[in-house]
Amino acid sequence: MVETRRSVMIIVGFLIFIFASYSAQRYLTDAANGTLALEAVLSVVFYKVLIALEMLLPVALYVSVAIALGQLYTDSEITAMFACGSSPLRIYKAVLCLAIPLGILVTVLSMYGRPWAYAKIYQLKQQSESELDVSHLLPKKFNLNDNGRMILAEQIDPTTNRLSDALIYTPSAGKTYVFRARSVEVIDPSPTSPSVMLHAGTAYELQHTGTDDNERIYNNFNLHLKPREQSIEVKSKSASIAELSRSADPADTAELQWRESRGINAILMALLAISLSRTRPRQGRFATLLPLAILFTVIFYGGNICRTLVANSSLPVIPGIWLVSLIMFVGVLILIAREFSLLPKLFR
Repeated sequence: MVETRRSVMIIVGFLIFIFASYSAQRYLTDAANGTLALEAVLSVVFYKVLIALEMLLPVALYVSVAIALGQLYTDSEITAMFACGSSPLRIYKAVLCLAIPLGILVTVLSMYGRPWAYAKIYQLKQQSESELDVSHLLPKKFNLNDNGRMILAEQIDPTTNRLSDALIYTPSAGKTYVFRARSVEVIDPSPTSPSVMLHAGTAYELQHTGTDDNERIYNNFNLHLKPREQSIEVKSKSASIAELSRSADPADTAELQWRESRGINAILMALLAISLSRTRPRQGRFATLLPLAILFTVIFYGGNICRTLVANSSLPVIPGIWLVSLIMFVGVLILIAREFSLLPKLFR
């Protein structure tokens, strides 16, 4: 238990460092491009790490159990323990003493920490990614947002909130609007109700089908832009348990089952690692890492595939994502039966 706990702490710390470094590099690039406020990067990375813990903790426990038991098998301590009359049940009890609290923690993080962190990330991005915040716009570059809107300006003056020689491209369902202006004054930069005043320019309304295009020359034109919308995926990930439970959308059902199954899967993965970490004498404690890595890959991608199939209504809600957990549970029962030599007795 001590060796496993120590390995869990080391591996989790290492994985958090790697993941935080990757996320920081990604969002610092967005900050350098002017699409994300620099002061928001650290907070976004923190929330991303919190979301990732629901995967990092089970992985760390899974690997730590394999390493700790592999060392005990290599040093023949497991053999000596069994020779003294100890039952394999002691190993399972020791691992469960760590796996159950960690599984509860993963469940809490997945069901409550995950939606809270996604909501905070969206809120930060909504506040800092406004394409009308002049301090975030870059001159002579295409400044894009999630709605497909693009703003291009020759010069930008943050002190007066003005853009010179600007081009605004706004797509919609059946039309595309293009606005050219000698100068643009930002009236409201908020993402909920963005608006600008265009001075001395031309507005083009382009039909996606047909030839009914319009051109309009103006001196002063108050333009209310489409607010930034929250994507369906973000809405589902940031929704509370109660909202997901009331929803009839298959995507929300898949998200709910994903959150509910994280803690159970973490415990089952640890139990699978017990039997799969058994090594032969002089084989080395890392000999089983390859099959353990293959098994983890199958579990990880199997869960993602089932989640996608449930969201697309291609897989029934029952068993849904729980299909992976059910298969893991059956595998644990088979391995335990083999451990206690129950299989030969059943098939005599």
